[in-house]
Amino acid sequence: MHPGKTKVAAGLSCGMLWTVCKGIRVGDVVLCPKGNGTYYVGEVTSDYYFVQDEVLPHRRNVKWYNVEVERASMSDALRNSTGSVGTIANITQYASELDKLIGDVTQPQLITTDATVEDPTVFALEKHLEDFLVKNWKYTKLGKIYDIYEVDGELVGQQYPSDTGPLDILAISKDKTTLLVVELKKGRVSDNVVGQIQRYMGFVKEELAEPGQTVKGVIIGLEDDIRIRRALAVTQNIEFYKYQVSFKLYK
Repeated sequence: MHPGKTKVAAGLSCGMLWTVCKGIRVGDVVLCPKGNGTYYVGEVTSDYYFVQDEVLPHRRNVKWYNVEVERASMSDALRNSTGSVGTIANITQYASELDKLIGDVTQPQLITTDATVEDPTVFALEKHLEDFLVKNWKYTKLGKIYDIYEVDGELVGQQYPSDTGPLDILAISKDKTTLLVVELKKGRVSDNVVGQIQRYMGFVKEELAEPGQTVKGVIIGLEDDIRIRRALAVTQNIEFYKYQVSFKLYK
């Protein structure tokens, strides 16, 4: 027990346990540190099961490959992600780099569990936009008011786990009075995202917010339409922001 920790830190621990039990799928590739600067590489082969009275009772079976990854060969970004203070770190965003490090031991597929995404490449682009926003957060309007949530100096506010799905970004105002849920959507945003972010905000309000803290939401997309404008007109504490992507070549 750690009574001095915030509800966000407690929620993060619960989210890690949920990832072990439900979030990781059969066929997923995982890395496990050996403790000597290298990582085992394996494929999850079973669903979750519980072993009573064991030190590590929450378990998944893994088929380990005959290959190891050197920590020194990783990029700085991947190395920092695998050095997370938590027991689990999602490093899916570094899939292409990991493919090169691991070699041809598996045939990964680009998939998404988001029912609103028809093309998996759209999901991939959305993830790149999220990473870009996090990296450049302090230069945005939101970054002047909010900080992406950290626990013990470790950024935990990106893809923060909840019981209805991960929050793209969880932030907190610089005066610590407001928690902000950010939902990022590639392209035109449908009004169904309003219900989605409201579910996330409800989770934050009921499970994470400390006494006296309020919860707000922000939807970020390339374009809106009349339906989402109508929905937001009668919705409190949710704002819509547009993003712009610029790509130029100079000789």
